Amino acid sequence: MRILGIDPGSSATGYGVVEFAGGKLHHVTHGVLRARRGEALASRLANIHAGVLAVVGEHGADIAVVERVFVASNPRSALVLGQARGAALAALATSGLEVAELSAREVKKAVAGTGAAGKAQVQDMVMRLLELAARPPTDAADALAVAICQAHAGRLAGLGVSRRRRSLRSSLAASRLLREKS
Repeated sequence: MRILGIDPGSSATGYGVVEFAGGKLHHVTHGVLRARRGEALASRLANIHAGVLAVVGEHGADIAVVERVFVASNPRSALVLGQARGAALAALATSGLEVAELSAREVKKAVAGTGAAGKAQVQDMVMRLLELAARPPTDAADALAVAICQAHAGRLAGLGVSRRRRSLRSSLAASRLLREKS
């Protein structure tokens, strides 16, 4: 089972792909989709959407997991974060993926042992759990942690990918390739 974790953000959206096979987690890839400084919000959202589509197209996934929006002290920040999250969710739905959602607190508790874990703790635990040679960037570590939490929480039961969904993903990928070539 391949799991794509997404940590949405308007300036930096982290992603991480893990594979759960034989009772063990394996790292596939991770990274951060970054906005250019001063880029308009609409362009940033379009880039998040395109970036998530590209990750799914390149690495595939059986399920996607997105971190839920936390309540920010600044209403504008919360709104922009919600829009970034929406762009990522739209890309995942376009790809035909089943999408689960987890709160940051439950992810931190599952990965680091406490819901109040700091960024460095999450990075260190992700590095250990996936046997990575180096610490991933914070946004990518958060996305990997979301994917790890999904795998370890046993939420995979009942969320198997149907043949129809795999077919839909294959069709979408083929359509994208045709559009890119023309």
